[in-house]
Amino acid sequence: MTVRPAPPVPDVFDPRQYAVGVPYAAYRVLRDHHPVAWQEEHEVLGWPGGAGFWAVSRHADVVRVLKDSATYSSHLGATQIRDPEPDDLPFIRRMMLNQDPPDHGRLRRMVSRAFTPGRVDRFAVVASERARNLFSRASETATDGMVDLVSAVTDDYALLNLADLLGVPDADRGLLLHWTRRVIGYQDPDEAGVPVLDTDGKPVNPRSPAMLRDMFAYARQLAAYKREHPADDVMTTLAHDAELADGELEMFFFLLTVAGNDTVRSAAPGGLLTLAEHPRAYERLRADPDQLGTAVDELLRWHPPVLTFRRTARHDTELAGRRIRAGDKVVVLHAAANRDERAFDSPDLLDLSRAPNPHVSFGDGPHVCLGAHFARLQLRVLYREALRVLPAPRVAGAPGRLVSNFINGLKSLPVQVT
Repeated sequence: MTVRPAPPVPDVFDPRQYAVGVPYAAYRVLRDHHPVAWQEEHEVLGWPGGAGFWAVSRHADVVRVLKDSATYSSHLGATQIRDPEPDDLPFIRRMMLNQDPPDHGRLRRMVSRAFTPGRVDRFAVVASERARNLFSRASETATDGMVDLVSAVTDDYALLNLADLLGVPDADRGLLLHWTRRVIGYQDPDEAGVPVLDTDGKPVNPRSPAMLRDMFAYARQLAAYKREHPADDVMTTLAHDAELADGELEMFFFLLTVAGNDTVRSAAPGGLLTLAEHPRAYERLRADPDQLGTAVDELLRWHPPVLTFRRTARHDTELAGRRIRAGDKVVVLHAAANRDERAFDSPDLLDLSRAPNPHVSFGDGPHVCLGAHFARLQLRVLYREALRVLPAPRVAGAPGRLVSNFINGLKSLPVQVT
C-alpha cells in the first residue's frame, strides 16, 4: 500500500491573491492536511516582513480560538496579522477590539447602551427607502443595461446608513468613506493611494496615532456638538456617557466608523454577486422573499466580509496537534471555516434555506460582532429591494476585488440589470 505524502502548505498570506478570488482550494488543502499551518510573513507591496503566524482553518478550531481569550489574546499583539510598531501598541490596545475580558466587557457594555436594537430598528424604514432609491437610480442610469452596483448602490447604502446611526452631518459623510478606505484598504494601491512613509522610508501603519489624528479630532468636535445639540443617535449617547475615560470616545468612533461601515460595505456587494451568479436561487428567493432571514446568513457564510483575525498565544499550548509557543501569532481564517464540511453539509453548495447555519462571519466568543443585528437588518432590507427592482441580474464582467488578506471587499461589481 502506497501512502501519499501530504501536499505542501499553501501560502494564504499574500494579499495580492485575494484580488483574484478567495483561495478556497488552498483552504481545503489546509483543512484536510494542515489545519494549523505555519505561514511565512514575507515583505509584500512595500510592507515589511514579519515573524510568521499559525493559520487556523477548521471550523471547530476557529471557534475554539475565538472563544478562549485566556489562551488566545486580542490584547497582547492586537488583532491584525502584521505587528504594530512597539511605540504604537499601547495606543492600539485602547480599542475595544484589541482588549480581553474583563476590560473588553466593560467597554462592550458601554457601547451596547448606544447600539440598541430599538434604535437600529427605527432605521429600517429609512434604509428601505434608501435602498429603493439607489436601485431605481442605478436602473435608470444604466448604460446598455449595465451598472456597477458597488459605486451606484452598495457603497452609498452602507455609508449613509452608518452616518445616520452615528449622527454625522450630511456635509461630513464623505469623511467616513475616506477614513474607511485609508484604514481597511491600506494594502490596495487603488484604495489607499500613495502610502505615507516614515523617516526610514517604511509605510506608516494606518492605525497609528499619527494616521488617526484627523479622525480623532473630528470625533471630539462632533461629540462637543452633540452635547449642545443632542439627537437620537449613537454619538449623542456616547458624548453624554460620563463613564468614558479619556480617549475612549475617539476609539469608539474609530471602531464604529471603520468596522460599522466596511462590514456592510463588503458583505452587501458580495451577497449581490452571489445571487447574480446563482440565478435559480435568486428566482426562488424572489418567489418566496420570506426566506430572506435564512438567506442573509447563507450569503454571509458564502461571502464573509472579514477574512482573518489575529490572536496571540498567552502561554504554550496545543491546537490540532501543533505545539504553539507563548507569543506566537494565531490567525483564524473565517472563509475557510465557513466551507468546512465537518461543520456544514455540502458547504460548497449555496442553500438559502440552510438552517442551522453556524458560520463565523461575525466571529464568535466575547468579540462576536456588536453590530451584527444592524448589519443583518441592512442586508435584509437591501436584498428585499433588489428582488423587487432587479428581475434577473447577471454578472456583466469580472468584479474588482480588494487587494487584502483582511477584508473580503469588492471595489466594483458590473451587473446587467435590464
